[in-house]
Amino acid sequence: MIDLHCHILPNLDDGPKDLLESMELVKRALENGITAIVATPHHKNGRYHNEKNRIEAAVKELNANIQKAGINMIICSGQEIRIYGELLDDYKKNKLLTINGSSYMLVELPSNGIPAFTEQILFDLQLNGITPIIVHPERNAAIMENPDMLYKLIKNGALSQITAASIDGKFGKKIKNLSIQLIEANLTHFIASDAHNLSTREIGLVKAYGSIDSGYADYFRQNAKTVLTGGCISKEPPYLISRKKKFFGLI
Repeated sequence: MIDLHCHILPNLDDGPKDLLESMELVKRALENGITAIVATPHHKNGRYHNEKNRIEAAVKELNANIQKAGINMIICSGQEIRIYGELLDDYKKNKLLTINGSSYMLVELPSNGIPAFTEQILFDLQLNGITPIIVHPERNAAIMENPDMLYKLIKNGALSQITAASIDGKFGKKIKNLSIQLIEANLTHFIASDAHNLSTREIGLVKAYGSIDSGYADYFRQNAKTVLTGGCISKEPPYLISRKKKFFGLI
């Protein structure tokens, strides 16, 4: 199993404070059946600033420690990039990371809304061969208020990833219900942990996959593998929440 979004690197953002905490999180991931983790520290969001070279160096160091400990786990490079006007310019300047060098990039919306330039930025990324994956849309205030705001972005070619803890209900009933709606309306394509630690923001992928129909779970797991190897994601047409169709059903 692959985790596409995890704050596993030590002392870069609000993830593990040191190598010891990172290694404990690696061990917990292994217990959850995860064999590959994409390290996705925040790029910059007012508190942190992690560009490509710094992340790649941290990934190399963590992998060396994992190998030394004899743990069967691989850490891949990635980045959680808060959307901003110069995103594409900085990507062209080699400052930003896609997932494991693929054509997929994790893009974060501000928690309180969707910037006016979002549609244009996501479109421009695709024109340049990058498929944006919108992370945790179920926790965005504007999408929570009107889930169909996500529809147009997905219809225009973006993908999205929901958080395991959202399905578990750890962020509340409203976010859990929205997550289920997004799954049923084909508005999301991945589940990832977005783990930060072993207490308040843990892995939780096994529980999340076990909470949904096996057809969806298999689809999400396969998509994670496809992204990591740079393949092409197979998508069902998205639906407006008010007109969603139910294909597999949820438990």
